[in-house]
Amino acid sequence: MMLHPTAIIHPNARLAGDVEVGAYSIIGEHVEIGAGTVIGPHVVINGHTRIGKNNRIFQFSSLGEIPQDKKYAGEPTRLEIGDGNTIREFCTFNVGTAQDVGVTRVGNHNWIMAYVHLAHDCQVGNHTIFANNAQLAGHVRVDDYAILGGFTGVHQFCQIGAHVMTGVGTVILQDIPPYVTASGNPAAPHGTNSEGLKRRGFSSGAVMAIKRAYKTLYKSGLTLDEAKNTILGQTAEHPELNVLADFLNRSQRGIIR
Repeated sequence: MMLHPTAIIHPNARLAGDVEVGAYSIIGEHVEIGAGTVIGPHVVINGHTRIGKNNRIFQFSSLGEIPQDKKYAGEPTRLEIGDGNTIREFCTFNVGTAQDVGVTRVGNHNWIMAYVHLAHDCQVGNHTIFANNAQLAGHVRVDDYAILGGFTGVHQFCQIGAHVMTGVGTVILQDIPPYVTASGNPAAPHGTNSEGLKRRGFSSGAVMAIKRAYKTLYKSGLTLDEAKNTILGQTAEHPELNVLADFLNRSQRGIIR
């Protein structure tokens, strides 16, 4: 291991043999860090935190600290971070709470820029991008390939679907369905993330089907239940709409309209 002599690492922490830890970083007792991960200087990793392989964590981040929740009573809740993530300066990720699943999760290959906050019990998928100062309150779910613009703020318990994109300064108070672009305070829908879908290999037919589903949801004048049933009927011919239909069925806070 390449450990700077000023780093403080608890003897019970479990670090793979090639982990790098920079100057003045602190690694707590219950931390586990996988192979190939690089921890920059002045990073604090605490709590029951497991970090996977080939992550890069930049200076001044705080990972695995207790929740900002008055109900927290010292339960051994967790933070789990997958593989291949980039976590830039001044990020704060908290462990979960006993009132939810007890774990805050970040998946694989996420690009998380400076000053991002992930509160307790957030569930972040894979291949997401969080621009500077994106802020998630507790219990938020963000699905794969979502992109949150700078200074996006997300209310607790909201869900953000796969391939969503938000503009700078967006305030999210309700769920955003997959494939939708949104911006504003409060967030409003502004079409589909069609360019992003093309870059990720969606066929022109799939992109057109998603656009038609968006019009069904937002432009047809149908009630939400009527739109959901219409989209469900389109999934057999266009399976990429399954993720949209499933999201609409699980939404609890209602979707942005």
